[in-house]
Amino acid sequence: MSSWYASIPSPGPEWQNIPIDLFGWHWRIQTYAIMILIGIVVAVLWTSRRLSKRGGEPGVVLDFTLWAVVLGIIGARLYHVFTHPGDYFYAGANPLNIFAIWEGGNAIFGSLIGGAVGVLIASRITGVRFWSFADALAPALLLAQAIGRLGNYVNQELFGLPTNLPWGLQIDAGNKAIPVGLPDDTLFQPLFLYEIIWNVIGVIVILALEKKFQLRWGKTLAVYLIWYGLGRSYLESIRIDPSEFNILGIPTNVWAAFLAVVLGIVIFIVQTRRHPGLEPSVYRPGREWVRPDAEVDSDDTDSDDEVPDEDDGVPAGSSGAKATSPSNG
Repeated sequence: MSSWYASIPSPGPEWQNIPIDLFGWHWRIQTYAIMILIGIVVAVLWTSRRLSKRGGEPGVVLDFTLWAVVLGIIGARLYHVFTHPGDYFYAGANPLNIFAIWEGGNAIFGSLIGGAVGVLIASRITGVRFWSFADALAPALLLAQAIGRLGNYVNQELFGLPTNLPWGLQIDAGNKAIPVGLPDDTLFQPLFLYEIIWNVIGVIVILALEKKFQLRWGKTLAVYLIWYGLGRSYLESIRIDPSEFNILGIPTNVWAAFLAVVLGIVIFIVQTRRHPGLEPSVYRPGREWVRPDAEVDSDDTDSDDEVPDEDDGVPAGSSGAKATSPSNG
């Protein structure tokens, strides 16, 4: 194995939580939780800016945040528990440990599933199209995930197989994920770092493709799923603590990454055929938000019975066309 002088050191246990004394109360806040919160704040601010530039009401992203974050956390925990049953279901196990998310154990794919359900619910409440919000969120979500991986670094988790590369990661010998029998100076693949780099590059790629091809109707989300799924499929395959379930010898997390890629391809193809043009609005018909300072001349406004139905799309490029493709919301 490589010597420790040519490696990436890991933060000590004292970095895993931050003590706070406030009004006589003593708190210890997990550094990982702080990284997650920073990622959420960055994603919310950027998504709000992107959605507002496309005609969304300023602040509407907060409605999505409430639902997506809560259901995302629940989904992340449930996915982890069900893919690591040996950690929670055994003789003498405390069933309350299932809810102890502060002890670690949250799966990104479960978070994506739960978050998607939350976005769908918020979409119905606010009138913002699901696909419009998802497109606005996609690059911000990838950046938030990169920020969150710094929490994995502090917790000394999300590392891969032993390596002798000069950027091998130092992990404390008492870490539960290390297989028995490895020397104490063994270095490991820094998967957290690989994913940070992959995600940041992905943000640049998504923004470039979005600008060049005017991706809308969920196609930006599709690129996100393809990019992230490809990266995760490799990282999960060299992870030292994969999920306990395997299908055809392949860990479930790798299958989940493959599914993300396939889902992204399907979304891109289907939405390209259904909606070849740009979105008429980020809102569904009848739920549009009008700026308070907007001046509308009644003589220039269509009557209610003259508003075209979403399914009556106008080919892209037609003069005077408000919508360039059909929509089912």
